Amino acid sequence: MKKPRRLETVGFLFPGIGLLAVFIIFPILLTAWVSLNHWSMLTPLSEMNFVGFENYAKIFEQETFKRALINTFTYSAANLVVMIPLSLLFGLLLYQAALKGTALVRTLLFLPYIIPSVAVAIVWGYLYSPMFGPFNEILAFFHLPAQQWLGSLDQAMLSLVILNVWQTLGYYVVIVIAGLTEISQDYYEAAAIDGANSLQKLFYITIPLLKRSLSFIVIIMTINTLQVFDPIYVLTQGGPANSTNVVSYHMYDTAFNFGNPGQASAMAFILYVVVLFFTILQLRLFKTDF
Repeated sequence: MKKPRRLETVGFLFPGIGLLAVFIIFPILLTAWVSLNHWSMLTPLSEMNFVGFENYAKIFEQETFKRALINTFTYSAANLVVMIPLSLLFGLLLYQAALKGTALVRTLLFLPYIIPSVAVAIVWGYLYSPMFGPFNEILAFFHLPAQQWLGSLDQAMLSLVILNVWQTLGYYVVIVIAGLTEISQDYYEAAAIDGANSLQKLFYITIPLLKRSLSFIVIIMTINTLQVFDPIYVLTQGGPANSTNVVSYHMYDTAFNFGNPGQASAMAFILYVVVLFFTILQLRLFKTDF
């Protein structure tokens, strides 16, 4: 009886494993192989010239790639610093059943997340317009100087972070609210009997018991922000002066504008390793199984 059951198990798993192999494992292996070769996308794969780790050595000699790597880490870290406290704050506020209109606010917060990123970037490009953009119009109303926003070396990255916070905050707030629903009220009742105040309940009950939800938020946010591409492509193209150039956009630029898929694949594989490293590191730090 064991052999037929094994065949049935393999049969049921085959479609999922097959799709996983075709759309995830095979592209990763192909990218790793292309990164070890010199190749033009105008020629067949059979005409690739093996160069070993030469592509990796060359991209780490490029100041542009180093800047893109730093910008990627900066963008990801800035989102984490801003988003985690905000998602926790809004989650706690919207979880309160006594407050009226929480369902409407949850919907409005989550709505931007389901809008395509390209559409959001186009709209925010208008909002950030230095000439007639609404943001500068608001500043003018308060007699404040107009800002360059995406055209400024100092403000461009911050502007992209604000855009991402606006679009994705609702998703993480929903995760926090879902985590709060799993916390038994018995803990709070026992704490109240012991004389605990609101802050003590927050730091000794709520936040520790939200560990799984917050861990999930940190991991997913890290993965998403390290791979940011759409707003960079639509709004800044890495400018001004490479101040918003990130690895994913630099990879695209290298492959399709400079015709060097070998180096672009090396960048892609490095980004994959970085994402994998931070994911495993965070899972170890949080010691959480999802």
